[in-house]
Amino acid sequence: MKRRKFIGKTALGTLASVGFPSIVPASVIGKNAPSNKINIGQIGCGRIARSHDLVDTMAYDLANVMAVCDLDSKRMKDGKELVDKFYQEKKRKSNYKGTKVYEDYREMLMDKDIDAVLISTPDHWHAQPAMEAAMAGKDIYLQKPTSLTVKEGRQLVNAVKKNKVILQVGTQQRAMPQFRIAAELVRNGRIGNLHTVKIGLPGDPGGPEAVAMPIPKNLNFDMWLGSTPEVPYTEIGVHPQEGYGRPGWLRHENYGAGMITGWGQHHYDSAAWGMDTEMVGPLSVQAIADFPKSGLWNVHGDFMVKHEYDNGISVLTSGGYPNGVRYEGSEGWIFVSRGAYVASSSDPIAKEKSKKALDASDPKILESKIGPNETHLYKIDDQHGNWLDCIQSRKDPISPVDMGHMACVVCLISHIAMKIPRKLHWNSKAERFINDDQANALLTRSQRKPYGTNYLKT
Repeated sequence: MKRRKFIGKTALGTLASVGFPSIVPASVIGKNAPSNKINIGQIGCGRIARSHDLVDTMAYDLANVMAVCDLDSKRMKDGKELVDKFYQEKKRKSNYKGTKVYEDYREMLMDKDIDAVLISTPDHWHAQPAMEAAMAGKDIYLQKPTSLTVKEGRQLVNAVKKNKVILQVGTQQRAMPQFRIAAELVRNGRIGNLHTVKIGLPGDPGGPEAVAMPIPKNLNFDMWLGSTPEVPYTEIGVHPQEGYGRPGWLRHENYGAGMITGWGQHHYDSAAWGMDTEMVGPLSVQAIADFPKSGLWNVHGDFMVKHEYDNGISVLTSGGYPNGVRYEGSEGWIFVSRGAYVASSSDPIAKEKSKKALDASDPKILESKIGPNETHLYKIDDQHGNWLDCIQSRKDPISPVDMGHMACVVCLISHIAMKIPRKLHWNSKAERFINDDQANALLTRSQRKPYGTNYLKT
């Protein structure tokens, strides 16, 4: 779907009304004032950066992407060329080559001219650079999932809150109008009392065996592994050396949890919007799942997960349902999805199963107007534009860190339940399973020094 690109009121009037926060990025009070530009660095120059984060952010005049970083020097070079070409054409300067490059994002974070960063890295490299960016006073756009473990996610929330930076989670379904409309209709009782939510989410197929390969000279593989175990390099365990197809790391549990976190954070976040449970987790979780018996790729395949909430709502998630979110109430149902959409040609999602973006048991439900005294949800046109707006205004974005963390927690405890064949009881406030040492042991992972959130001095 096409996104309208706009930026709202200038920050000067907004800041005057709300007052300055105690910590603001350099752009707010320095030479690069909000009326000028927000200087941005891109961390990770792979598929999502090129197709989504970089291009969607550079579309705004307010944004000035001035630096790129990647552990693969080929991708870093391609990222620089992408940004240079954009500004050459936009500024009509054929010799424009002003984009800085960094092999190590920590050096980028030391650049005082950079106000904010886009983090589009593999899942195991989300929480740590986001925490370090917060500690450096940079505002952050962070791809989902928010973290690899529940503990990492809580550490990130604490770092963002402590340093008072703006963090937007890349759950961009909130910018797609059908998801907001569905949530508003449900929240305002158009399908009666909500009792069940069914989420369609596929698993990943297994993959081939893979033998160790020489590490490409252009890849800092040790740092790419980060806090995860040291293993031999193989291309299908990392990312393609030619092109920007779906990377193999998405299908390996060292680096993520598969589709339960990949698309799961999108759908659980959207479901919570309609359920009014954005800041509270379920009371219980139980799951069954198939896992590959052989091959390098080892994330879950077909599965089903059930969550129960204290408001009486049950949430069922499975690849057997159409991809999207179906709210079922005492007086009807509403189904919402991205429509005829796939993230890439290699995504394990059948296009024909998700054609309708918005549907209901009765068309009149979708025609209902939300009155002025009813619940109206946060409305935006674009996730990246909202982030830039909030960098100026210092208001919370539509997907702030604590909300993103809660949606990610639902994904992560679902993955834990896939490993333990019994009903698990969850204490959302304590972020612990109740009387279950086996399950609680999976809320964190060991971290390979010197990498990992546990070794940051916060």
